[in-house]
Amino acid sequence: MSYLLKPLKIGNLILKNRLVMPPMVTDKADAYGNVTDEILDFYKDKTDGGYISLLIVENCYISREGKFDKRQLSISDNSTIEGLKKLSDVIHSNGSKCIMQINHAGYKANEKDIGMIPVGPSPIPNYRVRELSLPEIEILIQKYADAASRVKAAGFDGVEIHSAHGFLLNQFYSPIINKRNDIYGGDVYNRIRLHLEIIKRIRSTVGKDFIISLRLGACDYIEGGTTIEDSLFAAVEFEKASVDILSISGGLLGFTIPGISTQGYFAPLSEAIKKVVDLPIILTGGIKEVEYAERLLADNKSDLIGIGRAIFINSSWARMAIESLKA
Repeated sequence: MSYLLKPLKIGNLILKNRLVMPPMVTDKADAYGNVTDEILDFYKDKTDGGYISLLIVENCYISREGKFDKRQLSISDNSTIEGLKKLSDVIHSNGSKCIMQINHAGYKANEKDIGMIPVGPSPIPNYRVRELSLPEIEILIQKYADAASRVKAAGFDGVEIHSAHGFLLNQFYSPIINKRNDIYGGDVYNRIRLHLEIIKRIRSTVGKDFIISLRLGACDYIEGGTTIEDSLFAAVEFEKASVDILSISGGLLGFTIPGISTQGYFAPLSEAIKKVVDLPIILTGGIKEVEYAERLLADNKSDLIGIGRAIFINSSWARMAIESLKA
């Protein structure tokens, strides 16, 4: 049997194969972040036939001040649950499992859209950013937990905490952005302290059988930024804190590496992290050929393969890939 076709059990979640559609922004929500028919049609189309074993729904903002895009999905209050339940039902009815990514944009939020100065771990030169106070951080932790509770109520199989691509938790993680002098700044443990507290609060809220994934911007690729050594330490701590899946991506520079366009370009990061934890690892990054996905799995670079842009462009990609391996 091919590597991509092998099933995988994660807690109580059984995946029929190793193919994942990672979160990709669609900008199809309404102005209030609610699910629209456009969104339902998009995910129905992508999961048609159930060839994708796990779909991670695009990042949803946990609170108004954490909104990034005008038509971004919201998980910020209970009114969103009904629409999101329709979304999970659409995906499940096609035979795929689904988890939802939750996020806070931090200083990347648009001040005009959110109606206030964006917040972050520290002031940033040339940016209007307000440093989060300790009481505000405690409120933020609860907002993440409340959002995860809504994800569960909406019928999803799990939740993914977004800490990549320069958003708020990635900002706390990166020493380039995080200049705090309290318990949330300094060494790598303090820079992931907020992550650990959020994971703990979410786990106590959703229970032990609900999947918690974390998308980690494992390297900033900027001098003075996060390194793979930081992420090896962080991954071990996340596993101790009860994370079920780690999805490996880029940090402050986003989901690409400047000057590198080979398929699976984050493979050196995922391979290194896979060696220090006993967790399923998702690898994404420019993968567009099923043969290359097979090779990455065969070479133990990851446990799951995320195919984003190729599926975004061609909804038949998953079907053609899976059927070619079964032939």
